[in-house]
Amino acid sequence: MSSPGPAPRPWQRRARPLLGTLVDMAADAGAPAPALEAAFAAVAEVQAALSRFDPGSDVARFERLGAGGELRLHPAGSRVLHAAQALHAASGGRFDVALGSGRWRVEGARLLKLDAATRLDLGGIAKGHAVDRAVAALRRAGARAGWVNAGGDLRAFGDVEVPLQLRDERGGGVRPLGFLHEGAFATSHYGPGSRSRLHGGTDNGGFRHVSVAAPRALWADALAKLVALDDIDVAPLLRRLGAQAWVHPSP
Repeated sequence: MSSPGPAPRPWQRRARPLLGTLVDMAADAGAPAPALEAAFAAVAEVQAALSRFDPGSDVARFERLGAGGELRLHPAGSRVLHAAQALHAASGGRFDVALGSGRWRVEGARLLKLDAATRLDLGGIAKGHAVDRAVAALRRAGARAGWVNAGGDLRAFGDVEVPLQLRDERGGGVRPLGFLHEGAFATSHYGPGSRSRLHGGTDNGGFRHVSVAAPRALWADALAKLVALDDIDVAPLLRRLGAQAWVHPSP
C-alpha cells in the first residue's frame, strides 16, 4: 500500500529510514518547525525499545533472561506488549509474538519470562504503535493535520484525506483504493516470495492480501495478521476495536 500526500495543499514533509522501512510523515504548513523532529524522535524511541537487533532494547534484554527472570519495560514499548498479550488471549493464541517459542507475561511495567526458550518478535505490531506515537507527538507539538506512513502502516489526522493505493504484489503497479481520514490503515501480503509470514494458524498455503482500517495504527497492524488466517473468526474482535477488514481478491 502506498499513500502519497494530497498535492494541492502545502505540507511540511520528511522521510527517514527507521523500523526497517522508510517512515514518511507530514504536518500542515502552519505546524511549529520542531513538530516533525519530535515525531521522528518518537519513532526512534520505539525502535530502540523493541528492536530485536538493538542489544539494549527490552526485547534483546528479555532474550538474555533465564526462566523466571523479569525486566522493567521502557514506556515506549509497554503498550505494545500489553496489546500483544490481550490479542493473544482474544485470538485463542493465534496472535503470538513469541512465535510458539514459550510463555511470557506482562504485568504493569514488568515483563516476565516464564520459559527459558521464549523469544519475542514484535514485528507484527510495533510499527503500528510507532506510527501512533508519532501522530501523538505531532499533535503535542502543535500540528493540526498530517499523516505518518511506516512501510504501509498509515495513520492520518486532522483536516486531511490521504489517498490509498493498493500495490499489485504479483503483477506490479498500483490501483486506487479510497481515502483515509482520521484513522489508521494497514495492509499485508502473504504468499510465496512474500517477506511476511503467518504464525499460529493456517494460511491455506496460498496468496493472501488483506487490509484493515482501525482508529489506531497499532490495532490495524496487528489485526491484518489475524484477518489473513483461515482458522479464526475475527469479526467479534474487529467490532470490539472499531475496525474493518478487506481480503483483496487474487489477481
